[in-house]
Amino acid sequence: MQYDTQRDAPHPHTTGLIHHPYKPPGDFQAPQPGVFKASTVYFPTVADMRRREWKDKSAYTYGLHGTPTTYMLEERLCSLEGGLQCVLVPSGLAALALVALAVLKTGDEVLIPDNAYGPNKALAEGELRHFGITHRYYDPMNPDDLSSQITPRTRLVWLEAPGSVSMEFPDLPEMVRRCRERGVLCALDNTWGAGLAFKPFDLLADGAGGEGSLAVDISAHALTKYPSGGGDVLMGSVITRDPALHLQIKLCHMRLGLGVAANDAEAVLRSLPSMDLRYKAHDQTARALAAWWQAQPQCAQLMHPAFAGAPGHAHWQALCEREPGTGLAAGLFSVMIDARFSQAQVDAFCDGLQLFKIGYSWGGPVSLVVPYDIASMRQSWPVHLKPGTLVRFSTGLEFAKDLISDLGQSLRAHLPWP
Repeated sequence: MQYDTQRDAPHPHTTGLIHHPYKPPGDFQAPQPGVFKASTVYFPTVADMRRREWKDKSAYTYGLHGTPTTYMLEERLCSLEGGLQCVLVPSGLAALALVALAVLKTGDEVLIPDNAYGPNKALAEGELRHFGITHRYYDPMNPDDLSSQITPRTRLVWLEAPGSVSMEFPDLPEMVRRCRERGVLCALDNTWGAGLAFKPFDLLADGAGGEGSLAVDISAHALTKYPSGGGDVLMGSVITRDPALHLQIKLCHMRLGLGVAANDAEAVLRSLPSMDLRYKAHDQTARALAAWWQAQPQCAQLMHPAFAGAPGHAHWQALCEREPGTGLAAGLFSVMIDARFSQAQVDAFCDGLQLFKIGYSWGGPVSLVVPYDIASMRQSWPVHLKPGTLVRFSTGLEFAKDLISDLGQSLRAHLPWP
């Protein structure tokens, strides 16, 4: 049956609204990029549909494979970290999982630092083990231990700088060299550095980049933290420089059906321009609080990479502080409370804080505190850690003196020094 456009005009309240002829002019520009929400993407013709290729971002085929909004975020994140290709995933943990599933198969082995982000270790002990992929933990402060554990079955080495919770800063360039010597892929959880404290694809800071420079193979980043900055978005990224490795990851990403919401991508895009300013503000506040803690007798040990005496401080200096006073560090540090205080007392101290909220994650505007049982998180008690109860602090954007006042009132109330 022939459709007569004159006689059979579209119904104005249904078909007419869906197929409305108006198109806004295409030259609109504003400070924030447009937000494109789509599952279905239209093609002008069947031939055009068959020609389109999503793998190289030359066209759009389906919302899961990318929209102008997600493409833009991916490209800006590549600029931030010095990579060439990026895929977005629903969380930082999803980024770690994607890397593992993309490069490992049954019979392979992955090496993980003993101070790695806990859920990454749980992934290895759970799903990866079920898939016949083995894992071992190495001493992140001992490159020789890493070298000794690499075997012909080792396909992936995870790196973390600094380590989760206890904040040890490894000799990252040397760790990468050891992986290079053995021909093993190395992936970095770069959430702490965030592309600002150091560049994961230019560890010698010589500006070379690419082939011939000292670089990790893969950078996984929890955009939930500093790129988002609001404590209200879950997202992760996986960034590479090698096209073949990127395609391997991207195909796995497609097969797993991983995607992010356009509004979440918009939120991260909106926050990126202020990320450098916020990171430096978090850093400055964290150093003020850490210095205050150093003067308190209840503090048996301070764990902040930028402070002399902290585990791996010299490695942080070598990588992040090329010139005195220029190095950056995230707004994250830990304190070992003297062993004479019980876990219950330390918990009461955390409960007694008014400005610090008890909660996981970091990088948002509100300061956070969490006490940790390090003994349950490590293969054995690290030799460089003193006995006691570890408390991790994440500084927000509050005034440093107000946070110090809050720490002081709860310290006096719940952890009085004899």
